[in-house]
Amino acid sequence: MHLFYSPVIREGTFTLDSGESLHCTRVLRLRQGDIIHITDGAGRIQSAEIVIPDKNKCVVRITDEQQMPPERGFHLQIAIAPTKSIDRFEWFLEKATEIGIDIITPVICSNSERRIVKPERCRKVMVAAMKQSLSAWLPSIEDTVSFMEFLKKPFGGTRIIATGSAPPHNHPGRYCAPGNPVQILIGPEGDFTDDEMQSAIQTGFIPASLSQKRLRTETAGVVACHAVSFINQPGQ
Repeated sequence: MHLFYSPVIREGTFTLDSGESLHCTRVLRLRQGDIIHITDGAGRIQSAEIVIPDKNKCVVRITDEQQMPPERGFHLQIAIAPTKSIDRFEWFLEKATEIGIDIITPVICSNSERRIVKPERCRKVMVAAMKQSLSAWLPSIEDTVSFMEFLKKPFGGTRIIATGSAPPHNHPGRYCAPGNPVQILIGPEGDFTDDEMQSAIQTGFIPASLSQKRLRTETAGVVACHAVSFINQPGQ
């Protein structure tokens, strides 16, 4: 199955963008008459036939009605401090998209070593991960905000701040009920300051441990994402 992305899927015949057209015709070497699948990242997947396999403007024709894969029965937002190495942050974006997440918010903390991320580059990484995992859901990435600005944003669910100082038994599973919205805050390589931790707790965040070992920022983000996904698996 070859999955492509188009934010807008029109009925009948339409053209893939230049990046998807090139991937379709030059990388995968698909030809006229071949069947592909297209998602809009919002739950829709449709089958389409290649009409004109042009590397710049590949024209396709929708061949069936839209399918609506069931949406996850939970909402997850991870607010994470961008890592010093942008490659490690992009690795987190990729893996979180594959596992399943709704919103990613880059947060700048006192000890953050990186304060700028490029949303368009991040989105490209997430689109590629969505297609690779054959998912129909593209997470959103918010604009970078300061730690204190993030705390001021309202959230109608469980709020967790990951910290190595929390006892191991204080894991997210103790506080995350299946189906409930969850927001998890992950700190930078230098960790949160004492003032940041206290501010978060006063705002309603619950300190929780993701591991008995010290984790890299990007690893902590993936562990948090997987923990919430596991909690929401049927039968858990």
